[in-house]
Amino acid sequence: MPLPGMGLAAALVTALTLTLTGCSMETTAPGSARGEAASDAKGEFGPVDCRKAKCIALTFDAGPGEDTPRLLDILKEKKVHATFFLLGKHHVVKHPEVVQRIEDEGHEVANHTWTHQVLTDRKPDEIRAELEKTQVAIEKITGKKPRLMRPPQGRTDDTVSDISKDLGLSQVLWSATAKDYSTNDSALIKKRILDQASKDGVILLHDIYQGTVPAVPGIIDALQMDGYTLVTVPELMAPAEPQPGTIYRP
Repeated sequence: MPLPGMGLAAALVTALTLTLTGCSMETTAPGSARGEAASDAKGEFGPVDCRKAKCIALTFDAGPGEDTPRLLDILKEKKVHATFFLLGKHHVVKHPEVVQRIEDEGHEVANHTWTHQVLTDRKPDEIRAELEKTQVAIEKITGKKPRLMRPPQGRTDDTVSDISKDLGLSQVLWSATAKDYSTNDSALIKKRILDQASKDGVILLHDIYQGTVPAVPGIIDALQMDGYTLVTVPELMAPAEPQPGTIYRP
């Protein structure tokens, strides 16, 4: 089913065009941030140095859900860490033990708002509430506030950026999407991701849809056979560190 606040037609359009509203909006690729890092940058590396290796970040939106524990089993078996952009009201609050497990198993816990409102359609105080409520809920469980957020539908503007900066949040967009909200065909989900995979890319999947988690083992295996190392978003840009308010778009 479509996510709250995201009609399927709107989602399909958004998957094709990531909308940055506002003439002053600029984005920075994770690889560019990495290349421009100062000599004393303190970003933590993952299993490899992505300045030298062929890396791609695996990310999941809108969970945790019923299938997330199985996904975590798969990632543990494959020895892969991912970034989870979590929804607050009906997901983080409902599955606190899964949120804690995501943290405990070395994945990056990130913010995908409280109720999946399109932030560019909201007033500043509403934008802040969407992000801050999820920050608080996750910190209550893990003891840590997220440092990354993904705006629903990839829609952001100067106001969203300013509020994100104030809350210590970097914004992360993507380069590969399976549009898994529109199909339960795991083979098609796998094909779409592999067709779009690229060095220093960011994969967007949703662990709340029926066909997605079954597609993950094949996606990981195929990417690794092609020479990729799968990493979290901060590992992708290390030794640079995510900068609050900055929009990272591969």
